[in-house]
Amino acid sequence: MTTKSLFETLNPPVRLLMGPGPINAYPRVHQAISGALIGQYDPVMTGYMNQVQSLYRDLLETDNQQTMLVDGTARAGIEAVLVSVLQPGDKVLIPVMGRFGHLLCEIAQRVGAVVRTIDIEWGEVCPPELVEQAIKEFKPKMLATVQGDTSTTMNQPLAELGEICDRHDVLFYCDATASIAGNDLKVDEWKLDAVSAGLQKCLGGPSGSAPMTLSDKCAEVINKRKHIEAGIKADHHTSGSEAAINSNYFDLAMIMDYWGPERLNHHTEATSMLYAARECARIFLEEGSTNVVARHKQAGDAMAAGLQAMGLTLFGNQAYKMNNVVGVYIPDGVNGEQIREELLLAFGIEIGTSFGPLHGKIWRIGTMGFNARQDCVLTTLAALESILLKYKANISPGQAVTTAMKFYSI
Repeated sequence: MTTKSLFETLNPPVRLLMGPGPINAYPRVHQAISGALIGQYDPVMTGYMNQVQSLYRDLLETDNQQTMLVDGTARAGIEAVLVSVLQPGDKVLIPVMGRFGHLLCEIAQRVGAVVRTIDIEWGEVCPPELVEQAIKEFKPKMLATVQGDTSTTMNQPLAELGEICDRHDVLFYCDATASIAGNDLKVDEWKLDAVSAGLQKCLGGPSGSAPMTLSDKCAEVINKRKHIEAGIKADHHTSGSEAAINSNYFDLAMIMDYWGPERLNHHTEATSMLYAARECARIFLEEGSTNVVARHKQAGDAMAAGLQAMGLTLFGNQAYKMNNVVGVYIPDGVNGEQIREELLLAFGIEIGTSFGPLHGKIWRIGTMGFNARQDCVLTTLAALESILLKYKANISPGQAVTTAMKFYSI
Protein backbone atom coordinates (compact mmCIF):
# COMPACT_ATOMS: atom_id res chain seq x y z
CA MET A 1 0.00 0.00 0.00
CA THR A 2 1.32 3.42 -0.90
CA THR A 3 0.85 6.62 1.08
CA LYS A 4 -1.06 8.06 -1.84
CA SER A 5 -3.87 5.50 -1.42
CA LEU A 6 -4.61 6.70 2.13
CA PHE A 7 -5.90 10.09 0.94
CA GLU A 8 -5.66 13.17 3.14
CA THR A 9 -6.62 13.51 6.79
CA LEU A 10 -10.35 14.15 6.99
CA ASN A 11 -10.91 17.91 7.13
CA PRO A 12 -14.38 18.85 5.84
CA PRO A 13 -15.07 22.54 5.20
CA VAL A 14 -17.08 24.53 7.70
CA ARG A 15 -20.49 25.32 6.20
CA LEU A 16 -23.56 27.13 7.43
CA LEU A 17 -26.28 24.64 6.49
CA MET A 18 -29.42 26.69 5.80
CA GLY A 19 -31.16 24.22 3.50
CA PRO A 20 -33.99 21.79 4.24
CA GLY A 21 -31.65 19.50 6.19
CA PRO A 22 -29.28 18.27 7.33
CA ILE A 23 -28.26 21.25 9.40
CA ASN A 24 -25.37 22.05 11.73
CA ALA A 25 -25.63 19.99 14.92
CA TYR A 26 -25.63 21.54 18.37
CA PRO A 27 -22.06 21.62 19.78
CA ARG A 28 -23.23 19.57 22.77
CA VAL A 29 -24.35 16.82 20.39
CA HIS A 30 -20.88 16.70 18.81
CA GLN A 31 -19.44 16.41 22.30
CA ALA A 32 -21.84 13.60 23.22
CA ILE A 33 -20.92 11.59 20.12
CA SER A 34 -17.28 11.58 21.20
CA GLY A 35 -18.13 9.68 24.39
CA ALA A 36 -16.41 6.34 25.03
CA LEU A 37 -17.92 3.24 23.43
CA ILE A 38 -19.34 0.66 25.84
CA GLY A 39 -20.95 -2.73 25.32
CA GLN A 40 -24.60 -2.94 24.42
CA TYR A 41 -25.47 -4.91 27.57
CA ASP A 42 -23.29 -2.88 29.91
CA PRO A 43 -25.68 -1.69 32.64
CA VAL A 44 -24.61 1.87 31.92
CA MET A 45 -25.60 1.42 28.27
CA THR A 46 -28.96 -0.16 29.04
CA GLY A 47 -29.48 2.67 31.51
CA TYR A 48 -28.87 5.17 28.72
CA MET A 49 -31.36 3.30 26.56
CA ASN A 50 -33.99 3.61 29.30
CA GLN A 51 -33.20 7.32 29.57
CA VAL A 52 -33.63 7.78 25.82
CA GLN A 53 -37.05 6.15 26.01
CA SER A 54 -38.11 8.46 28.83
CA LEU A 55 -36.72 11.59 27.14
CA TYR A 56 -38.49 10.89 23.85
CA ARG A 57 -41.78 10.16 25.58
CA ASP A 58 -41.60 13.67 26.99
CA LEU A 59 -40.44 15.18 23.70
CA LEU A 60 -43.23 13.47 21.75
CA GLU A 61 -45.85 14.16 24.43
CA THR A 62 -46.81 10.51 24.77
CA ASP A 63 -47.14 7.81 27.40
CA ASN A 64 -46.37 5.06 24.88
CA GLN A 65 -44.24 2.33 26.39
CA GLN A 66 -42.91 1.47 22.92
CA THR A 67 -40.79 4.56 22.38
CA MET A 68 -37.28 3.84 21.07
CA LEU A 69 -34.71 4.39 18.35
CA VAL A 70 -34.30 2.55 15.07
CA ASP A 71 -30.66 2.53 14.02
CA GLY A 72 -30.54 4.17 10.61
CA THR A 73 -31.54 7.40 8.95
CA ALA A 74 -35.09 8.74 9.13
CA ARG A 75 -36.04 6.54 6.17
CA ALA A 76 -35.15 3.49 8.25
CA GLY A 77 -37.84 4.53 10.70
CA ILE A 78 -40.40 4.94 7.93
CA GLU A 79 -39.61 1.53 6.47
CA ALA A 80 -39.64 -0.15 9.88
CA VAL A 81 -43.19 1.07 10.57
CA LEU A 82 -44.59 0.22 7.16
CA VAL A 83 -42.98 -3.20 6.79
CA SER A 84 -43.90 -4.18 10.36
CA VAL A 85 -47.55 -3.05 10.25
CA LEU A 86 -48.53 -3.71 6.64
CA GLN A 87 -48.83 -7.17 5.14
CA PRO A 88 -49.24 -7.95 1.44
CA GLY A 89 -52.78 -7.04 0.46
CA ASP A 90 -53.39 -4.63 3.35
CA LYS A 91 -54.91 -1.30 2.36
CA VAL A 92 -53.13 1.97 3.14
CA LEU A 93 -54.40 5.49 2.41
CA ILE A 94 -51.72 8.10 1.69
CA PRO A 95 -52.30 11.82 1.06
CA VAL A 96 -49.59 12.89 -1.39
CA MET A 97 -48.69 16.57 -1.05
CA GLY A 98 -45.06 16.40 -2.12
CA ARG A 99 -42.06 14.18 -2.70
CA PHE A 100 -42.19 12.43 0.66
CA GLY A 101 -45.81 11.35 0.25
CA HIS A 102 -44.59 9.58 -2.87
CA LEU A 103 -41.89 7.96 -0.72
CA LEU A 104 -44.51 6.50 1.63
CA CYS A 105 -46.28 5.08 -1.43
CA GLU A 106 -43.04 3.61 -2.76
CA ILE A 107 -42.25 1.78 0.48
CA ALA A 108 -45.83 0.60 1.03
CA GLN A 109 -45.99 -0.77 -2.52
CA ARG A 110 -42.72 -2.65 -2.01
CA VAL A 111 -44.26 -4.20 1.10
CA GLY A 112 -47.10 -5.44 -1.11
CA ALA A 113 -49.81 -3.20 0.32
CA VAL A 114 -52.70 -1.87 -1.75
CA VAL A 115 -52.13 1.89 -1.89
CA ARG A 116 -54.74 4.56 -2.48
CA THR A 117 -53.61 8.16 -2.69
CA ILE A 118 -55.28 11.50 -2.17
CA ASP A 119 -53.41 13.71 -4.62
CA ILE A 120 -53.00 17.28 -3.41
CA GLU A 121 -51.48 20.17 -5.34
CA TRP A 122 -47.93 20.80 -4.17
CA GLY A 123 -48.02 23.83 -1.89
CA GLU A 124 -51.31 22.87 -0.23
CA VAL A 125 -52.32 20.43 2.53
CA CYS A 126 -54.97 17.72 2.63
CA PRO A 127 -58.41 18.75 3.96
CA PRO A 128 -59.72 16.35 6.62
CA GLU A 129 -63.03 15.87 4.82
CA LEU A 130 -61.19 14.27 1.88
CA VAL A 131 -59.49 11.86 4.27
CA GLU A 132 -62.74 10.86 5.94
CA GLN A 133 -64.47 10.37 2.59
CA ALA A 134 -61.64 8.16 1.33
CA ILE A 135 -61.59 6.14 4.57
CA LYS A 136 -65.30 5.44 4.26
CA GLU A 137 -64.91 4.32 0.65
CA PHE A 138 -61.56 2.48 0.84
CA LYS A 139 -61.63 1.11 4.43
CA PRO A 140 -57.84 1.08 4.89
CA LYS A 141 -55.88 -0.56 7.66
CA MET A 142 -53.69 2.54 7.94
CA LEU A 143 -53.59 6.23 7.09
CA ALA A 144 -49.98 7.23 6.45
CA THR A 145 -49.00 10.85 6.06
CA VAL A 146 -46.11 13.28 6.28
CA GLN A 147 -46.48 16.13 8.76
CA GLY A 148 -43.92 18.52 7.32
CA ASP A 149 -42.98 17.79 3.72
CA THR A 150 -39.79 19.74 3.07
CA SER A 151 -40.18 19.38 -0.70
CA THR A 152 -43.07 21.87 -0.50
CA THR A 153 -42.42 23.41 2.97
CA MET A 154 -46.04 22.73 3.97
CA ASN A 155 -47.13 21.48 7.41
CA GLN A 156 -50.11 19.08 7.41
CA PRO A 157 -52.54 19.59 10.34
CA LEU A 158 -52.92 16.28 12.18
CA ALA A 159 -55.44 16.69 15.02
CA GLU A 160 -58.57 16.25 12.91
CA LEU A 161 -57.03 13.35 11.01
CA GLY A 162 -56.33 11.58 14.29
CA GLU A 163 -59.91 11.98 15.42
CA ILE A 164 -61.18 10.63 12.09
CA CYS A 165 -58.87 7.59 12.25
CA ASP A 166 -59.86 6.88 15.83
CA ARG A 167 -63.56 6.99 14.92
CA HIS A 168 -63.12 4.61 11.99
CA ASP A 169 -60.62 2.27 13.72
CA VAL A 170 -57.80 3.06 11.28
CA LEU A 171 -54.15 3.09 12.38
CA PHE A 172 -52.65 6.58 11.99
CA TYR A 173 -48.94 6.83 11.08
CA CYS A 174 -46.99 10.05 10.60
CA ASP A 175 -43.50 10.68 9.27
CA ALA A 176 -42.41 13.68 11.35
CA THR A 177 -38.79 13.78 10.22
CA ALA A 178 -38.79 17.41 9.08
CA SER A 179 -41.34 18.79 11.52
CA ILE A 180 -40.40 17.32 14.89
CA ALA A 181 -39.06 19.87 17.41
CA GLY A 182 -39.78 22.85 15.17
CA ASN A 183 -43.56 22.52 15.03
CA ASP A 184 -46.13 21.28 17.52
CA LEU A 185 -46.38 17.47 17.63
CA LYS A 186 -48.74 16.04 20.26
CA VAL A 187 -48.75 12.29 19.77
CA ASP A 188 -51.33 11.23 22.35
CA GLU A 189 -53.60 14.27 22.08
CA TRP A 190 -53.76 13.91 18.30
CA LYS A 191 -54.32 10.13 18.51
CA LEU A 192 -51.28 9.13 16.49
CA ASP A 193 -50.56 5.39 16.51
CA ALA A 194 -47.06 5.53 15.06
CA VAL A 195 -44.57 8.35 14.56
CA SER A 196 -41.05 8.14 13.21
CA ALA A 197 -38.52 10.92 12.79
CA GLY A 198 -34.83 11.76 12.40
CA LEU A 199 -32.26 13.87 14.21
CA GLN A 200 -30.86 15.92 11.34
CA LYS A 201 -33.36 18.75 11.16
CA CYS A 202 -34.94 20.65 14.08
CA LEU A 203 -33.59 18.20 16.67
CA GLY A 204 -30.13 19.47 15.77
CA GLY A 205 -28.21 16.22 15.42
CA PRO A 206 -26.59 14.14 12.69
CA SER A 207 -28.50 11.82 10.39
CA GLY A 208 -28.34 8.19 11.46
CA SER A 209 -30.90 7.57 14.19
CA ALA A 210 -34.70 7.41 13.89
CA PRO A 211 -36.70 8.15 17.06
CA MET A 212 -40.02 6.32 17.05
CA THR A 213 -43.11 5.79 19.17
CA LEU A 214 -45.92 3.24 18.83
CA SER A 215 -49.30 3.18 20.54
CA ASP A 216 -50.33 0.04 22.43
CA LYS A 217 -52.81 -0.62 19.63
CA CYS A 218 -50.11 -0.44 16.97
CA ALA A 219 -47.68 -2.52 19.03
CA GLU A 220 -50.35 -5.22 19.40
CA VAL A 221 -50.82 -5.35 15.62
CA ILE A 222 -47.06 -5.69 15.14
CA ASN A 223 -46.64 -8.34 17.84
CA LYS A 224 -49.17 -10.58 16.09
CA ARG A 225 -46.34 -11.03 13.56
CA LYS A 226 -43.63 -11.71 16.17
CA HIS A 227 -40.92 -14.16 15.15
CA ILE A 228 -38.07 -15.15 17.45
CA GLU A 229 -34.82 -16.01 15.67
CA ALA A 230 -33.43 -19.50 15.95
CA GLY A 231 -30.39 -19.41 18.17
CA ILE A 232 -31.89 -17.00 20.69
CA LYS A 233 -35.39 -18.46 21.04
CA ALA A 234 -36.04 -19.99 24.46
CA ASP A 235 -38.84 -22.22 25.71
CA HIS A 236 -40.80 -19.30 27.13
CA HIS A 237 -40.84 -17.40 23.81
CA THR A 238 -43.96 -17.59 21.66
CA SER A 239 -44.40 -16.50 18.07
CA GLY A 240 -47.24 -14.38 16.78
CA SER A 241 -50.32 -15.78 15.06
CA GLU A 242 -49.76 -13.97 11.75
CA ALA A 243 -47.12 -14.00 9.00
CA ALA A 244 -43.63 -12.95 10.06
CA ILE A 245 -42.48 -9.46 9.16
CA ASN A 246 -40.70 -9.47 5.78
CA SER A 247 -37.55 -7.83 7.10
CA ASN A 248 -35.16 -8.86 9.81
CA TYR A 249 -33.42 -5.56 10.44
CA PHE A 250 -36.63 -3.51 10.41
CA ASP A 251 -38.68 -6.03 12.41
CA LEU A 252 -40.23 -3.81 15.08
CA ALA A 253 -41.48 -6.82 17.05
CA MET A 254 -37.87 -7.88 17.59
CA ILE A 255 -36.71 -4.29 18.11
CA MET A 256 -39.35 -3.82 20.82
CA ASP A 257 -37.99 -6.94 22.56
CA TYR A 258 -34.46 -5.56 22.23
CA TRP A 259 -35.49 -2.30 23.93
CA GLY A 260 -37.69 -4.14 26.44
CA PRO A 261 -36.78 -5.63 29.84
CA GLU A 262 -35.50 -8.91 28.37
CA ARG A 263 -33.03 -7.11 26.05
CA LEU A 264 -33.46 -9.95 23.57
CA ASN A 265 -30.57 -9.68 21.12
CA HIS A 266 -31.37 -8.20 17.73
CA HIS A 267 -28.53 -5.97 16.57
CA THR A 268 -25.60 -4.08 18.04
CA GLU A 269 -26.91 -0.71 19.16
CA ALA A 270 -25.33 2.29 17.38
CA THR A 271 -23.81 3.62 20.58
CA SER A 272 -22.56 7.00 19.37
CA MET A 273 -25.87 7.73 17.64
CA LEU A 274 -27.74 6.86 20.81
CA TYR A 275 -25.55 9.39 22.63
CA ALA A 276 -26.47 11.95 19.96
CA ALA A 277 -30.20 11.22 20.16
CA ARG A 278 -30.09 11.43 23.95
CA GLU A 279 -28.40 14.84 23.87
CA CYS A 280 -30.78 16.18 21.20
CA ALA A 281 -33.71 15.34 23.45
CA ARG A 282 -32.03 16.81 26.53
CA ILE A 283 -31.39 20.11 24.72
CA PHE A 284 -35.00 20.25 23.54
CA LEU A 285 -36.47 19.52 26.95
CA GLU A 286 -34.14 21.91 28.77
CA GLU A 287 -35.25 24.77 26.53
CA GLY A 288 -38.87 23.62 26.72
CA SER A 289 -41.22 22.60 23.93
CA THR A 290 -43.07 25.93 23.80
CA ASN A 291 -39.82 27.90 23.65
CA VAL A 292 -38.21 25.68 21.00
CA VAL A 293 -41.22 25.84 18.69
CA ALA A 294 -41.48 29.62 19.24
CA ARG A 295 -37.78 30.04 18.39
CA HIS A 296 -38.27 28.13 15.15
CA LYS A 297 -41.33 30.18 14.29
CA GLN A 298 -39.49 33.43 15.00
CA ALA A 299 -36.56 32.44 12.79
CA GLY A 300 -38.81 31.09 10.04
CA ASP A 301 -41.04 34.16 10.04
CA ALA A 302 -38.01 36.47 10.00
CA MET A 303 -36.52 34.60 7.04
CA ALA A 304 -39.81 34.64 5.12
CA ALA A 305 -40.38 38.35 5.77
CA GLY A 306 -36.83 39.18 4.76
CA LEU A 307 -37.16 37.29 1.49
CA GLN A 308 -40.42 39.09 0.72
CA ALA A 309 -38.89 42.45 1.57
CA MET A 310 -36.13 41.63 -0.90
CA GLY A 311 -38.85 41.37 -3.54
CA LEU A 312 -39.00 37.58 -3.77
CA THR A 313 -42.22 35.56 -3.84
CA LEU A 314 -42.87 32.81 -1.31
CA PHE A 315 -44.10 29.41 -2.47
CA GLY A 316 -47.21 27.66 -1.23
CA ASN A 317 -50.13 28.39 1.07
CA GLN A 318 -48.49 30.43 3.82
CA ALA A 319 -51.29 29.58 6.24
CA TYR A 320 -49.76 26.09 6.41
CA LYS A 321 -46.05 26.88 6.13
CA MET A 322 -43.68 24.90 8.31
CA ASN A 323 -41.98 27.02 10.96
CA ASN A 324 -38.55 25.76 10.03
CA VAL A 325 -38.25 25.93 6.23
CA VAL A 326 -39.53 28.38 3.63
CA GLY A 327 -39.93 27.91 -0.09
CA VAL A 328 -39.21 30.89 -2.32
CA TYR A 329 -39.46 31.27 -6.08
CA ILE A 330 -36.17 31.77 -7.90
CA PRO A 331 -36.36 35.24 -9.49
CA ASP A 332 -36.57 35.54 -13.26
CA GLY A 333 -33.37 36.04 -15.18
CA VAL A 334 -30.98 34.18 -12.86
CA ASN A 335 -29.70 30.61 -12.77
CA GLY A 336 -30.87 29.15 -9.45
CA GLU A 337 -28.12 26.53 -9.30
CA GLN A 338 -25.43 29.10 -10.08
CA ILE A 339 -26.69 31.26 -7.21
CA ARG A 340 -26.67 28.29 -4.84
CA GLU A 341 -23.16 27.31 -5.88
CA GLU A 342 -21.77 30.81 -5.42
CA LEU A 343 -23.52 31.17 -2.06
CA LEU A 344 -21.79 27.95 -0.97
CA LEU A 345 -18.35 28.72 -2.34
CA ALA A 346 -18.16 32.44 -1.54
CA PHE A 347 -20.00 32.50 1.80
CA GLY A 348 -19.98 28.89 2.93
CA ILE A 349 -23.79 28.89 3.11
CA GLU A 350 -25.89 26.03 1.75
CA ILE A 351 -29.53 26.42 0.72
CA GLY A 352 -31.63 23.83 -1.09
CA THR A 353 -33.36 23.35 -4.38
CA SER A 354 -36.46 21.14 -4.63
CA PHE A 355 -37.75 18.07 -6.45
CA GLY A 356 -40.09 17.05 -9.24
CA PRO A 357 -42.31 19.86 -10.55
CA LEU A 358 -40.57 22.37 -8.28
CA HIS A 359 -37.00 21.54 -9.29
CA GLY A 360 -35.30 24.67 -10.59
CA LYS A 361 -38.31 26.80 -9.66
CA ILE A 362 -37.90 27.33 -5.93
CA TRP A 363 -35.20 27.43 -3.28
CA ARG A 364 -35.81 25.94 0.15
CA ILE A 365 -34.20 27.80 3.01
CA GLY A 366 -34.22 26.24 6.45
CA THR A 367 -33.94 27.70 9.94
CA MET A 368 -33.62 24.59 12.08
CA GLY A 369 -32.25 23.48 15.40
CA PHE A 370 -28.92 25.13 16.20
CA ASN A 371 -29.37 27.34 13.11
CA ALA A 372 -32.75 28.76 14.17
CA ARG A 373 -30.86 31.84 15.32
CA GLN A 374 -30.84 35.54 14.55
CA ASP A 375 -27.28 35.60 13.20
CA CYS A 376 -27.92 32.69 10.83
CA VAL A 377 -31.05 34.33 9.42
CA LEU A 378 -29.43 37.74 8.92
CA THR A 379 -26.20 36.35 7.47
CA THR A 380 -28.06 34.19 4.95
CA LEU A 381 -30.30 37.05 3.82
CA ALA A 382 -27.35 39.43 3.42
CA ALA A 383 -25.30 36.90 1.47
CA LEU A 384 -28.16 35.90 -0.83
CA GLU A 385 -28.98 39.54 -1.57
CA SER A 386 -25.39 40.35 -2.47
CA ILE A 387 -25.16 37.50 -4.97
CA LEU A 388 -28.53 38.29 -6.52
CA LEU A 389 -27.43 41.89 -6.98
CA LYS A 390 -24.21 40.70 -8.59
CA TYR A 391 -26.29 38.87 -11.20
CA LYS A 392 -28.63 41.84 -11.63
CA ALA A 393 -31.74 40.14 -10.29
CA ASN A 394 -34.78 42.37 -10.00
CA ILE A 395 -34.84 42.72 -6.21
CA SER A 396 -35.16 45.53 -3.66
CA PRO A 397 -31.74 46.01 -2.04
CA GLY A 398 -31.25 47.00 1.57
CA GLN A 399 -34.62 45.77 2.85
CA ALA A 400 -34.22 42.08 3.72
CA VAL A 401 -31.95 42.31 6.76
CA THR A 402 -33.69 45.40 8.15
CA THR A 403 -37.05 43.67 7.93
CA ALA A 404 -35.81 40.45 9.51
CA MET A 405 -34.17 42.37 12.34
CA LYS A 406 -37.60 43.62 13.44
CA PHE A 407 -38.48 40.08 14.50
CA TYR A 408 -35.63 40.24 17.01
CA SER A 409 -36.38 43.76 18.37
CA ILE A 410 -32.98 45.08 17.34
